[in-house]
Amino acid sequence: MDEEMQKRLISIIAAVIASRMASALVDRLVSEPPEQRGVKDDVKEAAIKAGFTVASTVVASLVVRRFFARR
Repeated sequence: MDEEMQKRLISIIAAVIASRMASALVDRLVSEPPEQRGVKDDVKEAAIKAGFTVASTVVASLVVRRFFARR
């Protein structure tokens, strides 16, 4: 598989991991109902999603590269 296809696969896997994990954590940490949300809640949500995006991209990259290195 070429490098471009690996990059696409990494992006897709990372997006799925990040969205699922971050959504679950944000639901627990951010104030509810939405009418009561403030800037602090928005900053928390953005930081959590950014962190999960970075971490999931690294994990997806390792998984994809190790999988295709064996082939």
